[in-house]
Amino acid sequence: MMMNIQILTDGGADLTSSLKEQYEVKMIPLHIQIGNEQYRPGVDLDLPDFFKKMEETDELPKTSAPGPQAFYEAYKRIPADKPILMLSLSKGLSATYQNAVIGKQMLLEEEPNRQIEVLNTKTATSGIALLVKEAGEKITEGLTFSELVTHMKEKIEKTTTLFILKNLENLVKGGRIDRVKGAIAKTLNIKLLMNASKEGTIEVSEKVRGDKKSIRRFIEQIGEYARHFENKTISMSHCRAPERAQSILTKIKEKYPFNDSMMVEMGPLIATYAAEGGIVIAFFKD
Repeated sequence: MMMNIQILTDGGADLTSSLKEQYEVKMIPLHIQIGNEQYRPGVDLDLPDFFKKMEETDELPKTSAPGPQAFYEAYKRIPADKPILMLSLSKGLSATYQNAVIGKQMLLEEEPNRQIEVLNTKTATSGIALLVKEAGEKITEGLTFSELVTHMKEKIEKTTTLFILKNLENLVKGGRIDRVKGAIAKTLNIKLLMNASKEGTIEVSEKVRGDKKSIRRFIEQIGEYARHFENKTISMSHCRAPERAQSILTKIKEKYPFNDSMMVEMGPLIATYAAEGGIVIAFFKD
């Protein structure tokens, strides 16, 4: 089916290839610097290479947003009569959203009749996948562009994103947690449960001791945000831990009757901080 509205997103999203194909999603890659080398994940760096390079260096890769020009050029490539919905990585995590907006202004100065909307998803990774799926379904149902934009703004406010990290090494390396706390957490086997705040920043919601207990609590939290699951999708991404992810997803589905589920491996951007064993889930709350 030809989509009459173009969905765009950026390297902060982790999408399954079937989702990308089904809804003809185009992605604008973020930049990653490992040592002195610059890469664009999905273009000149795949996941196995990324992890191999990460293992070879002590430094955490540096990530940077695509510049306004990259967005402008991506928008330009879309036929002029096709409205564009850009679902951007949380403004609370990156300059990507601001650059996507500047790119939009550049396009509109040149072609003022273009229909284009840039939305701050206030989430990342599997959270953006959830929103892409929702947008694709609504376009297929025949929503007009303005109806779609209104609908997606409402859905962004209902998106719940929860994280569980198995190890905090990369957060410490990346300066997101100080070394002393990181060392204490490691010694005491502390796992962090985190969530995306209303503003789309990452905050620690709970510290739980032990892996089993932390997973149990992670799953329990879902029921604190949502009650009705029959028409909902659970979207999950993992960092190099397919078995762990599958086992957690199975437990989630045993406890909550989600209608559908998606699972994807984290791209380099989120994996840089989540580290191996990190899991992110997203769903719409009631």
